[in-house]
Amino acid sequence: MADGDPICPLCGRPIPLGVPQSRHHLVPRLKGGKSGETVLLHHICHKEIHASLSEADLAQSYNTIAALRTHPRLARFIRWVAKRPPDFISRAKGNRRGR
Repeated sequence: MADGDPICPLCGRPIPLGVPQSRHHLVPRLKGGKSGETVLLHHICHKEIHASLSEADLAQSYNTIAALRTHPRLARFIRWVAKRPPDFISRAKGNRRGR
């Protein structure tokens, strides 16, 4: 892990080179955010956002990092993942929305 690694704005952990990462459109592309702001996240963090919230919810109520961090399920996830090393990759599969 290098000092210059980007920081995941959702969980606050560094994103080391080689760790799965992805860009999240704060407003989903299908809801008008095609050329809108994106943020670089750990892939696990990005997957949890989309497993927790619908595209409509993301566009209407959770279109900022601050708003995402207030969602109860994401807040629990952030507390949990913050204890993991920056290169942690979940082995769980499948869509968890609605659980």
